Formats: sequence, C-alpha cells, structure tokens
Amino acid sequence: MASSRMFMIIAIVAVFLPSILATEHVVGDKTGWRPGFDYKTWAQGKTFYVGDTLVFKYTAGAHNVLRVNRTGFQECKAADDIVPLTTGNDVIPLSTPGNKWYICGVAKHCESGNQKVSITVLPQFGSPATSPSPSPTGTSPSGAAGDIASRYHALIVAIVGIFGMIMF
Repeated sequence: MASSRMFMIIAIVAVFLPSILATEHVVGDKTGWRPGFDYKTWAQGKTFYVGDTLVFKYTAGAHNVLRVNRTGFQECKAADDIVPLTTGNDVIPLSTPGNKWYICGVAKHCESGNQKVSITVLPQFGSPATSPSPSPTGTSPSGAAGDIASRYHALIVAIVGIFGMIMF
C-alpha cells in the first residue's frame, strides 16, 4: 500500500515538475516586441531551457514574428515558406535545445530598428547537460543566476512537498 502511494506521488511529481520549473520569457519584458529595443542585451540576461516559452507581445498588425536561421537573422530575411505569427501575443514553446533566431518581417523593422532576437536554449533543467559553461569574464549575468536560483527553490519546494505527503 505504501509503495503504491509512493509510486503515485512520484508519478505526479514527474508529470508536473517540468511545468513548475518552466519559465515564460516575455521578449523585451515590459517593453515588448518593437523596433529600437536592445534585444541582444535582453537575451544575454536570461537563461532559456527546453520547456520554457517565449512570448512576443505587440500591437497586432504593427509587427509580426518570423523564426529564421542564422543567415536569415543576419540578413533580416525569412524564407518564402515561413508563416509569420501575427496575434500580438505569440507564444512559442522552446521544445528543443540549440540556437533560435526571430525577426520582425514588417517594413524595415529588423534592418533599421534592430527588431530581432537570438537565444540559446539549453537542455531541460535537471538533465546532465545543463551545466552552463563559464563565461569569458568568469562572471555570470545576474538574470541567469536568479533564474537558476528560482528553479532550484521550486525543486526544493517540490521535494519537501513529496516528503510531506509521504509522511502524513
């Protein structure tokens, strides 16, 4: 009886823990998705993991979001078959690790307004490959440290909750 209860608790935690640890990143934070914002600096202060989401907030019709490759990012050009996201509240799940590039395809927003963002998505938190490599200066951005700390605290809370359910 106790072992089946323990199995049930572990199964529930295994299902819900990744979503508890997932982070929703609003691109540009309060500024949102618009020309003239420094998205390179914004992204440098963040750590992105598989399971997180990117949210592009903007006035619908004024901008869009196109996922491109590195060349498309550098040249501010999307392939002809890319369908733009246009809702003004575009949510993109980060489902695979690696580099991701996004641009605005409206007018010259990307070329003239630097409305583009590049991120690196790390494997899901808790997998062996998530150890970040040290930065060249030996320091980490404060945003990344805070993100890791909040994920760590969520993990501790989940573990304490599991033990609480087992004990009572």
